[in-house]
Amino acid sequence: MYIKQRHLSFVLFVGIAVLGLVGCDSAVQDEETTAPVQVSVMTLENEALLVTKDLPGRVAAVRSAEIRAQISGIVQGRLFEQGAEITSGTVLFQINPAPFKADVDIAAAALQRAEAVWVRARQEADRLASLIQTKAVSQQMHDDAISLRDQAAADVAQTKATLAQRQLDLQFASVEAPISGRIDEALVSEGALVSPTDATPMARIQQINQVYVDVRLPASMLEAMRQLASSGLPELAVEILSSGGEPLGMQGHILFSGIQVDAGTGDVLLRVLVDNPQHRLLPGLFVKARIPQAYYPTTLNVPQQAVTRKAGQSQVWVLDEQAKVQPVAVKVDELVAGRYHVVSGLSAGQQIVVEGIERLSPAAQVNARPWQPSVVPQQLSAVVH
Repeated sequence: MYIKQRHLSFVLFVGIAVLGLVGCDSAVQDEETTAPVQVSVMTLENEALLVTKDLPGRVAAVRSAEIRAQISGIVQGRLFEQGAEITSGTVLFQINPAPFKADVDIAAAALQRAEAVWVRARQEADRLASLIQTKAVSQQMHDDAISLRDQAAADVAQTKATLAQRQLDLQFASVEAPISGRIDEALVSEGALVSPTDATPMARIQQINQVYVDVRLPASMLEAMRQLASSGLPELAVEILSSGGEPLGMQGHILFSGIQVDAGTGDVLLRVLVDNPQHRLLPGLFVKARIPQAYYPTTLNVPQQAVTRKAGQSQVWVLDEQAKVQPVAVKVDELVAGRYHVVSGLSAGQQIVVEGIERLSPAAQVNARPWQPSVVPQQLSAVVH
């Protein structure tokens, strides 16, 4: 009898303990259910937004010149350092001038002879002109003297032109730089025979203190760019990136767009002028150009992590005045430096939840604190790939 009573007492004790534990769990659950959810929120403000697109481009020199011989001859010497900066008019190559000096001397002698003949013919014509008045000579003799004088004058003009041509050939024996710029390697050496018909130039000069970046862009972008240009916004800079998309710290401006659409690709040419004082951009280099595509002077942007999707619909959690949250459907567009461009669904002054979204439910009570972004962009720009 005593043992049965002990057993009943033990069972009763265990039952009371279990009920106590169940009651504690219920209390904890009730406390967790009613406790406000900790979230981070931000207040929406209107901001300016620039939308850009990264497009591949190729660098071209602003001016480029091929150094070619204008006469045929043997190269005597190269008078420049390969890869150096040179100025217009610098002598680059010297072609053997001896044959051309001889031609100049021959032409000069021919000119002297022609001038002597012309002087004699002029004197004879003047002498017969005085005799024709007295009928001492016939009219035919006088006419012949005038014709010889005119022929002698023409011979003088012809020999002068020949002498000028020979002097020009002698001048061309010193091959000069037609433009200022940076000269590449010499493509001919001393002793080489050069002529104006050579397929290969003697050297090349390129001006690269400024360069062009030629970009092919879809013709569909032209209308958006025209609207951007007519929006009254000051001229926007084009940022130049490496072929891998890394910013180079260089900017340029758009010179013009092509007027013809490629029938095969549907693209048009866009030319960008870029200052290149350190010669970081070399002709032929492939780069990327960040082209302005659209500009919104005032719009809303929300952090990427604040946007969730349910059944294909984008939504954000909005905090009301009672510190409760509700999901609101929104329409977003470009991703803007880690933020979505809001097309519709929100208005300035509203508070949205950025962090703590995974614990929210409609009408949930929250304990909100201001959201602190890790990086605050100085200027929002959207890059569309």
